[in-house]
Amino acid sequence: MVASILPLRLSGATVVKRGKPIVGPIDLELGQSGISMIMGPNGSGKTTLLKLMHGLERPKAGEINWAVETEIAQQRQAFVFQTPVMLRRTALANIEYPLKLRRTNASQAKQIARRWLARINLSEAGNRDAKMLSGGERQKLAIARALALKPDVLFLDEPTSNLDGQSTREIETLIAEAVSEGVRVVMTTHDVGQGKRLADEIVFVLRGLVHERADAVSFFKEQATAEARAFLAGDIIE
Repeated sequence: MVASILPLRLSGATVVKRGKPIVGPIDLELGQSGISMIMGPNGSGKTTLLKLMHGLERPKAGEINWAVETEIAQQRQAFVFQTPVMLRRTALANIEYPLKLRRTNASQAKQIARRWLARINLSEAGNRDAKMLSGGERQKLAIARALALKPDVLFLDEPTSNLDGQSTREIETLIAEAVSEGVRVVMTTHDVGQGKRLADEIVFVLRGLVHERADAVSFFKEQATAEARAFLAGDIIE
């Protein structure tokens, strides 16, 4: 059995831009399973923290350590941006291409891609230019493309931002199914309802720091800080 790349440990991890700390120092450990939801007001550092964990941002100070070598960990995680990046290919080829880069043979890659298109109800769009799909369709395709690689960890940045209710529901179902199949999910959101529906734990970020962390039930029942209470009440906090 292949060992998991988890846990992920951040020790004093700090992101600095233009000489100013944007995130950190962060001390955080992510365990083997479930959905960790990073919440906080706009500009609090949620996306930067997510990118830091994935490796898209490098720490100016501190350490980020996986349970395995970094090179191996990088191959067994995936990241989906808030605005998904679509390759200049068909919807089917968007899923096939990363698989082929992982040395999956062409026939098998096509079979896997077709299965995923069917799973996200986009079989009929397989030969369409991916860039011409709707926002919800592109987001589903991006998540399917990531999951087709069978990552241990999936990072999602505001995956349902600006999407309608049906698209949000479909994507949340896809995320929940992935977790049930063993994928560890770490995602950002400003949607309190989404946090209540999906999260196992909440990491509340404010001013680039982990301000509060608790299991989701406890966090939504009683917050430890006035800032978290204000956030959930819909107040403006800085």
